Amino acid sequence: MATGYGRIARDGLWDNNGVLAMLLGMCPTMAMTTSATNGLGMGLATAVVMAASGGLVATFRGYITQEVRIPVYILIVAAMVTVVDLTMNAYMHDLYKVLGLFIPLIVSNCLPLARLESFASKEPVLPSLADGVFMGLGFTLALTAIGAVREILGAGTLFADASLLLGPAFSFMEVRVMPESMGTLMMILPPGGFLVTGFLVVGKRMIDVAGGKAIQMGGAHAV
Repeated sequence: MATGYGRIARDGLWDNNGVLAMLLGMCPTMAMTTSATNGLGMGLATAVVMAASGGLVATFRGYITQEVRIPVYILIVAAMVTVVDLTMNAYMHDLYKVLGLFIPLIVSNCLPLARLESFASKEPVLPSLADGVFMGLGFTLALTAIGAVREILGAGTLFADASLLLGPAFSFMEVRVMPESMGTLMMILPPGGFLVTGFLVVGKRMIDVAGGKAIQMGGAHAV
């Protein structure tokens, strides 16, 4: 397995994006993307958990036996989720109230456990930490993009209440894109989440196919 940091970054952000490529973590994706702000908050919380968990599993992998590895991974993720949960409750309480139950449910998110099993348990600490960071950032980008599309089409805003949920410093992100009367309610309801996610997945795969064809044509011309 390649451990080059460029490859790790590309895998996490694009090639093996947890939502748009592997279709993991669909529960928080559908529930927490009614706005770009909620998607950003949920994604960053997950990214912190994934980075910390990946580093810890890589550090102690020599002591984790094959028979108990899954319970140990879950325990490590649960401990990191508890830290994030308490920190958000203390310092970002408004966002904490919005994300609610879905912060503890990061423990059952398939994406962190999948990366611990497939990468952190086999690679050194720094690459594992980087894998957690970039996989988490890829998850954040996907949730934020889905939330942005749903919010614009559903409410006509972008990053609404960012200053309330993330702090006054984020007030510059709040944008009114179109009049509220032009919004489509369905887009901020569950059907809108499935529609937007589906279109983004298709769009990513079309870009991948087009890129692959361009590389093949370039190679043919070179020959």
